[in-house]
Amino acid sequence: MTDRESAKETAAQLRRQIARTRSQLGETVEELAGRTDLRGRARARTADLRDRAGAMTVQLRSTAAQASHTLQERATHAGHSARGRALEARHSARDKALEARHTAQDKALRAGHTAQDKALRAGHSAQEKALRAGRSAQGGATDAGRTAERRVPAPVRGPVRFALRHPRPVVIVGATGAACVAAVILGRRRAKH
Repeated sequence: MTDRESAKETAAQLRRQIARTRSQLGETVEELAGRTDLRGRARARTADLRDRAGAMTVQLRSTAAQASHTLQERATHAGHSARGRALEARHSARDKALEARHTAQDKALRAGHTAQDKALRAGHSAQEKALRAGRSAQGGATDAGRTAERRVPAPVRGPVRFALRHPRPVVIVGATGAACVAAVILGRRRAKH
């Protein structure tokens, strides 16, 4: 290596070292200037705090919206649940009312059938009594008619003989009288109850 080449190399090394030193010196100066620049540091700190506050505001709004949505869902669920319970109570009350109505109708029908059966039995009994009374009256009338025929004066004997020969009208009159008597008795019994 020649002296010239070595001098060129040394000069290049010196230039590089000078550039490095300048760069380090510039960084050191900037750092020192940054430490002494209180206004700049305060602005940077303010900007940093502003950014943090903005981020926190966004986060709080998101959390509040999420909480609002959760509360709204819970309220909706509670409303549906309450509505379901109200509908169940309404259906239960309606079912109970229908059941009570059917029970009352059944009891009324049974009571009506019982009263109808009693009335039919009483009617048959009264009818039988009226028929017996009519037959008895017919027999008595026939006997009385024969007796009366013998004892009655001659002008009345014609109608008496007619009654004896045609007993049906006499029976009808007697049965009608017995039925009237039975109706009066039943009416009095019902009035007592």
